Amino acid sequence: MIGKNIYEIRKKKGLTLTELAEQANISKSYLSNIEREINHNPSIQVMGKISKVLGVDLKNLLANKPENPILPESDWLDLVKELKKSGIEIEKLHEYRSVFEFIKWQNNEHKRE
Repeated sequence: MIGKNIYEIRKKKGLTLTELAEQANISKSYLSNIEREINHNPSIQVMGKISKVLGVDLKNLLANKPENPILPESDWLDLVKELKKSGIEIEKLHEYRSVFEFIKWQNNEHKRE
């Protein structure tokens, strides 16, 4: 389960296996073995390095079902700041609902493929 969680989060973050391995300072083959569940028991130090690069809590990597690991709190705050900078007022966000719904639909379609 740990390997699957790492793989899914890595893909959602848009990182390649090589990029994650290099940034976490672990070998690509070791990371690959973790993701493919060949290595079922990686050290807590390695898991800590991976979680740091992925920007998620360690518990999300260890959980049977990860808690929405896509955006950590700081990323949400950065998104809000960007929206504000671009002139979008909080009261007007409902006008963008159709865009959000389209993106949600599109993401669901890609999951089915």
